[in-house]
Amino acid sequence: MHRREFLAALAATTVTPQFAAQAQPTGRTYRIGMVEPIAAQLNAANLAALRRGLEELGYVEGRNFVFDYRSADGNAALYPGLVADVIGRNPELIIARGTPAALAVKRATSTIPVVMIVGEPLLVVDSLARPGGNITGLSGVQPELEAKRMELLKEIAPSTTGIAALLNMGNPVTAPQLKELQKGAQSRGWRFRLFDVRKREDIEQAFGALDKSSDAIIVGLEALTQAHRGLIADLAARGRLPAIYGGREFVEAGGLIFYGPSFPDVYRRAATYVDKIFRGAKPADLPVEQPTKFEMMINLKAAKAIGLEVPLSLQQRADEVIE
Repeated sequence: MHRREFLAALAATTVTPQFAAQAQPTGRTYRIGMVEPIAAQLNAANLAALRRGLEELGYVEGRNFVFDYRSADGNAALYPGLVADVIGRNPELIIARGTPAALAVKRATSTIPVVMIVGEPLLVVDSLARPGGNITGLSGVQPELEAKRMELLKEIAPSTTGIAALLNMGNPVTAPQLKELQKGAQSRGWRFRLFDVRKREDIEQAFGALDKSSDAIIVGLEALTQAHRGLIADLAARGRLPAIYGGREFVEAGGLIFYGPSFPDVYRRAATYVDKIFRGAKPADLPVEQPTKFEMMINLKAAKAIGLEVPLSLQQRADEVIE
C-alpha cells in the first residue's frame, strides 16, 4: 500500500463513524445525473471516491441514490445532447466534470442543483465565495501548477531547453494554462511551441511535427487528451521525449510523470456538496473550493525506455512510483 493510500485509509477509519452518526438521509432515492468527459471505466477511481464519500455520509447506492452517467468520450460537441438526456430523467442533482460540460448544463437548466468539478469556475459562476444561481462545486485544475510541472521536468530531464505543449485551445479553460506556460518558458529561457489539438489526428500530427527544438512535452488535462492518453504516452516514448501530465491516468497508460490535484480527493469532497444540497442548502450559498491535496506519480519503466535516470530524491517525494 502506498503511503498516500495508507493515510487515506487511516483517515477513513477515524472519520467514518462520526459521519455515520451524523448522517440520516431521508428514505427517498435521489437520482444524480453525471455529465463526464470520459467513459465510466476510465473514471473508475474518481467514481469510487465519490461513492465512498457518500457512503461515509450515510448514503447507500441503490437505496438512497442512483447515478445516471453520461460520457462525451472526449467530444465536447456531444454535451448538449447528453445534458438534455440527463435532464429528461428528472434528476435531483447533476454533477458536471469539466468547464465545457458545466457550461452546457448551465445553459440547459437554472433550477436543478449542479455540483461542478471544473478547471476555471469563474467561467461558470459569479464568484467563488457566493456562486449565485444553481451551481457550485470544486476547481480541479490550477494554471499556476504549470510552473511546478516545468520544475519537475527540469529535475527529471536536466538537459531540457525547449518544451512543446499539447493543449486543446477550443476548451475555454486552456487559455490561462497557455499563459502560465509561456511565462514559465520565458523565465527559464526555454523555447516554447504550442500544438492546438482538437481531435486525434491533431495529436498524431503534433508529434510528427516535433523537431529538436523541443526536448520535452507538457500535456494539458482535457477530455480529448484523456481519451487518447495511451496514444500520447506511446508517441512520447517513441520520440524518446520526457512528458509530464496533469492526470494520473496518463502515467497508468505508460506516461512518465504526473503532478497535480488528487481527483479522487476532489470527487470525495464533492460528496459533501451533494449531501448539503439534499439536506436543503442552496448551491448559491455554498462557496466553490480549491484543490487541497496534490499528488506526484512517476513511471520508472517509462523513464528507462527513453534513457532517463530518475533522481532518487524525486522518487522519494513521489506519492506513487511504478516500477
